[in-house]
Amino acid sequence: MKVADILSRVKDGERLNASHALVLLEEASWLDLAQLANEKRIAKVGADKASYTLFKIINYTNVCEIDCTFCSFKKTQGAKGSYVMNLEDIEESGKAAQELGANQIFLQGGVHPSLPFSYYLEALKILKDIGIAHIRGFSPVELRQMAAMEKRPLAEVLKDLKLAGLDSVPGAGAEILVERVREILSPNKCDVGEWGDILKECHKLGLYGSANIVFGSVESNAEMIEHLEVVRNLQDETGGFNSFIPWTFQPQTKDFVVEKIPHHQYLKVLALCRLYLDNIDNIEVSVMVLGQDIGQLALRMGANDISSPVLEENVLRSYGVKDEKAAIKLIEEAGLKAFKRDFNYQPV
Repeated sequence: MKVADILSRVKDGERLNASHALVLLEEASWLDLAQLANEKRIAKVGADKASYTLFKIINYTNVCEIDCTFCSFKKTQGAKGSYVMNLEDIEESGKAAQELGANQIFLQGGVHPSLPFSYYLEALKILKDIGIAHIRGFSPVELRQMAAMEKRPLAEVLKDLKLAGLDSVPGAGAEILVERVREILSPNKCDVGEWGDILKECHKLGLYGSANIVFGSVESNAEMIEHLEVVRNLQDETGGFNSFIPWTFQPQTKDFVVEKIPHHQYLKVLALCRLYLDNIDNIEVSVMVLGQDIGQLALRMGANDISSPVLEENVLRSYGVKDEKAAIKLIEEAGLKAFKRDFNYQPV
């Protein structure tokens, strides 16, 4: 089918299928995709607004046994530079975030081989006790490790985490949800089915969250579409993703070759995400990775949220905005009204 015919069908409300999405990715003008994606953004969230949030990432440990090829953050247990934050420091980090106007915390760490489950529960309780309104934490592979350490079903572990204060989970650790790619990039992470099953359990308990794609390595165009299909099918089943974020890989290690993604190609992929993921309301632009100029363009090409500012991030180099004033300025200079939201996209 020709590009124009596919775009016309999508504009009329027909759901985009994988083969047609591949045609758009490979043959369509990025401007044509962007225009249609902007129309879909307006239909979903309104014409005149875009959101941001203010949160702090607490990287509670850099000890990790997963050994992804692209990660420079990880350390082996006992290695020079490895750490586990003590609970007092986590409490102080939460208080510091509150002083800067952030009442949301994202707990993110490596997959520690021996950290007791009680550590995670205490960290959550401490942050709730000081008044943190929303705590997001723990990617599927972190949750898998907790269940393995506890020798208990994941559902029971999740219930304990929720009771201790966990409010939502990220769909992190996805990169590309295709087995061929995962065997190359991160063979020790959850496989595709496992990733989905863990998030299904989270969503059943009301632990909703995000999903993402990270591209610019060894994936093919068809594999990118396959990734989006996995996410869309899971969303059809659970409705648990409140946002989706396309990222590009950053160069972190000498052995990991990153394809330089041109800005127009990133925007094309972002627009395609808006069109393909018709069951996810919110599309974020990765301002932290792509920068402010691309962030402003993306808000007119399918995205409705810039996510930033992030008050602390130790895994990726940040090109995002540094404070709330800058976030508002970025959105307003794109010709939209800025509103602050929580992790579940409700106005603060």
